[in-house]
Amino acid sequence: MNQEDLAFTPALEQAQLIRDRQVSPLELVEVYLDRIQRLNPVLGSYFTVMADLAIADAKTKTEILAGNPPELPPFFGVPISIKDLNSVAGVPVTLGSPALLNNILDYDDGVVTRIKQAGFIILGKTATSELGSFPYTEPMGFPPARNPWNLEYTPGGSSGGAAAAVAAGLCAIAQGSDGGGSIRGPAACCGLVGIKPSRGRVSQAPAGDRISGLATSGPLGRNVADAAALLDVMSGYITGDPYWLPDPETSFLSNTKEPPGNLRIAYGTSIIPFGNADATCKQAVLDTVGQLTKLGHTVTEKCPDFSGLVEPFPVVWQAGVGAVGLPPEALQPLNRWLLSRIGSASQYLQAVLQMQVVCREIVAFFDDIDVLVLPVYLHSPIKIGEWANLSPEDTFQNIAHWISPCPVANATGQPAIAFPVGFDSNGVPVSVQLIGKPAAEATLIRLAAQLSAAMPRSQKRPELVK
Repeated sequence: MNQEDLAFTPALEQAQLIRDRQVSPLELVEVYLDRIQRLNPVLGSYFTVMADLAIADAKTKTEILAGNPPELPPFFGVPISIKDLNSVAGVPVTLGSPALLNNILDYDDGVVTRIKQAGFIILGKTATSELGSFPYTEPMGFPPARNPWNLEYTPGGSSGGAAAAVAAGLCAIAQGSDGGGSIRGPAACCGLVGIKPSRGRVSQAPAGDRISGLATSGPLGRNVADAAALLDVMSGYITGDPYWLPDPETSFLSNTKEPPGNLRIAYGTSIIPFGNADATCKQAVLDTVGQLTKLGHTVTEKCPDFSGLVEPFPVVWQAGVGAVGLPPEALQPLNRWLLSRIGSASQYLQAVLQMQVVCREIVAFFDDIDVLVLPVYLHSPIKIGEWANLSPEDTFQNIAHWISPCPVANATGQPAIAFPVGFDSNGVPVSVQLIGKPAAEATLIRLAAQLSAAMPRSQKRPELVK
């Protein structure tokens, strides 16, 4: 197998190649570090490359492998990236801000600990928008992250660097996070599978929760099986978590091999009150539901009204900007504007209550529906810098419209998967998202795996990376 093919081999297959002694952890890490050195200056997908640490870890794991250990963790020796909103001990965590270039913590976040325990080797910290606030990754003081499929376009945000890295073969799989579509959007922009887990599925230890359960870590992978297996690794309660779910009866990976049964599926191509998806994103949904009908599912065109979230969701979400504690002068204009809008604690709590009441109504929609199929975004990815000269108010309105299918799952805490279905006229991937009942990741994973088998994807790779 040549080095490019190895770089694009799914993570689970890489783990098996290592177990079969067909490739060593050190060989695999060296393949990725070489690609990062060549391509990251163009893509801007990594803020920090942990080359020395990765090589040292890979050498240790290669020596362990030579000793024929009786058991290995599931992803022993497989390279992964961590989004730079999460702490890796001894490595800067910048949150996408130059003001935090020297912000080095002495602990791993809980999700990073689980990733290390699973045997992964961390290659580096991937690019994020400033404080994870935006659906494009163009933070001040850093090069913009670019879409490997078309460098003029964004890979999305805020997990844009993570998605670009996986899509370009700069890591096998990636950890991201989603507080308003920040896994699903980048997955959609870059042609990956991205899972936004249910609230309480993945711990936020040791820090806790800043914005009332809107955000969670989750996986970005080349296929459903990789994403499901990484979700297995990430999942689980850590002492003191404010939200938690019981462990599933079977692994998420095992669900990729199980049929979903005949499901009741709703779909929509218009988000009230934001309007219709563009022709490309609408057609992606229609093609998907057409396939779902052929597979025997009961499909109905209907979608909840999201109007009730328009007022409270931004109040809760923008509080995260203030919680970081950076002064206004250290922030980009849009975050500075959001910071200026933050009200009192009582206003925040009123917004939380209002959002929770609305979410009860939205979740009730799923009493008679198993899965809701929506666009990920209402139109195709924007170009790098496309909104750079707009006022903060206009930028915010553009963002709210573009990503409007996503925040509902963050508000309700429901699981969702972004799933690629094709390409637009600019050569950039197009995706749909599947939203499930609370805590029903298994259903979504089964359905996504069924769709993946029924709608085989093109195996082409971005031209840049060859």
